[in-house]
Amino acid sequence: MSTINQLKWRYATKKFDASKVLSEEKLNILKQAFNLTATSFGLQTISLLIIKNKDIREELVPHSYNQRQVVDASHLLVICIQDNITTDDVDTHFDNVRDIRETPETILEPFKKDLKLMMKGKTIKERQDWSIKQAYIALGNLMTVCAIEHIDSCPMEGFNPQAFDEALKLQDKNLKSVLLLPVGFRAQDDMFSSFKKVRKQLNDAVIEM
Repeated sequence: MSTINQLKWRYATKKFDASKVLSEEKLNILKQAFNLTATSFGLQTISLLIIKNKDIREELVPHSYNQRQVVDASHLLVICIQDNITTDDVDTHFDNVRDIRETPETILEPFKKDLKLMMKGKTIKERQDWSIKQAYIALGNLMTVCAIEHIDSCPMEGFNPQAFDEALKLQDKNLKSVLLLPVGFRAQDDMFSSFKKVRKQLNDAVIEM
């Protein structure tokens, strides 16, 4: 039940203690957790941007509807998607599969061909929407890992992605920002930390057949 207790402890932190910083060990856990997140076909068309620099984050506050979590947290995590997915990305993925698993090219080739055809059949917008779904999986995974590791976090959709992309020059990296996750430690005077969780009764939320 320790996992459940940690999920009960978790809340969307409204006020962070700006004096506390995550250790490199904790930060590395979040990096690894992101990289181990399940993605469709294992293609990993998402990236994680970690911003520690306070000056950069201060510039991002106006693009976050002035939500101070962006700068007061220990680090700001920005989950991004690729602006576009190309056949080169598919080739790179299957090269990685071949090298790590030592899978023969003859076995991989049909799967590679099918995935390329699927991507070619999608518009750039459809590819981006497909990647955004992967980004939400990563967000949920990171939030759970944060709770287990006793790290506070605040999932945020409330920001101007285009302004973020321009400020962080993400277009140079073929990336688009889609989600924010400030992480760190709650402030002692954040009144929201003591609020009881409001959820449906378990029988209303879970259907067993």
